Amino acid sequence: MEHRRLGASGLKVPVLSFGTATFGGGNELFRAWGNTDVAGARRLVDVCLDAGVTMFDTADSYSHGLSEEILGQALEGRRDQVLLASKITTPMSDDPNDGGSSRYHVLRAVQDSLRRLRTDHLDVLYLHEFDATTAVEEVLRTLTDLVSSGKVRYVGASNFSAWALMKSLAVADRYGWERYVAHQVQYSLAVRDYEHELAPLAADQGVGGVVWSPLGGGALTGKVRRGQDLPASSRLNAEVLGGLPFETERIHRIVDMLDQLVVETGHTITQVALNWLLQKPTVSSIVLGARHEEQLAENLGALGWALDGDQVARLDQASATPLPYPYDHQQYYPHFQPAHWTHQTP
Repeated sequence: MEHRRLGASGLKVPVLSFGTATFGGGNELFRAWGNTDVAGARRLVDVCLDAGVTMFDTADSYSHGLSEEILGQALEGRRDQVLLASKITTPMSDDPNDGGSSRYHVLRAVQDSLRRLRTDHLDVLYLHEFDATTAVEEVLRTLTDLVSSGKVRYVGASNFSAWALMKSLAVADRYGWERYVAHQVQYSLAVRDYEHELAPLAADQGVGGVVWSPLGGGALTGKVRRGQDLPASSRLNAEVLGGLPFETERIHRIVDMLDQLVVETGHTITQVALNWLLQKPTVSSIVLGARHEEQLAENLGALGWALDGDQVARLDQASATPLPYPYDHQQYYPHFQPAHWTHQTP
């Protein structure tokens, strides 16, 4: 298993992590993703650890805490072998204080997560969303206190806009408080918006990209093909998820190129799509989700080989979308391109 620094921190993380949104199936939305029970979770943890996947990702909002509870039970007796990350800030009830990034909620949510996970600390705590109603100073001072108390080792953001992340980093630097060392982001051949502003910011500021939905929510697994209906078992058919959230012809174009590279590399579509992400600047780890062992085993095949530069470029071209301003303007100036970013992660 390859390891990379998590941003500019000293923490080394495996390039593949395991996400547990599929644990529990506590409501209609999460049942569309999966409903792994404790026994199934233990088996998936076994497979992960055997492969060197030692970082596990969850959130208090996944099945309303049930994912954390199941993961905590599955890791029992093995906590010292893993890195454990969770996310908070999503509202957990109708109580106006039971969500967001206020000091009141953050401290309470962390305690609840620790209890459900059966641990005394989180290795990484993410704020699941940016809370524009709470002063950044209040948020960062609270996170700093959590690190000082030993309940959290490192802090990260998730789904922040570039201005919100940069403002938070600047405030942290001003007062000497904890900086976000990671940013959990949606990134795949299907969704490349991360590259516009967040990736250059991450490279400049030493924030590791931790990727969620690396297969476009299942759109890049080979299930979406020209002239074919989606398999009945595909979660993309789930009404609660709203169907395929991408322009169909673009996905077909990407899958056509993936098919070509399957022939050239001898690897599967999902393995090629994941390997493309591993070649991208600032990516520290990719969060995999799997409902069963076969899915997990196939995803692990993204390691141990690499697409060459020409193959990466062909996938870049196949997945390209028109750039919004000012990125369309910047593309003509070489000093704006990734080769000139200041890379903080090896």
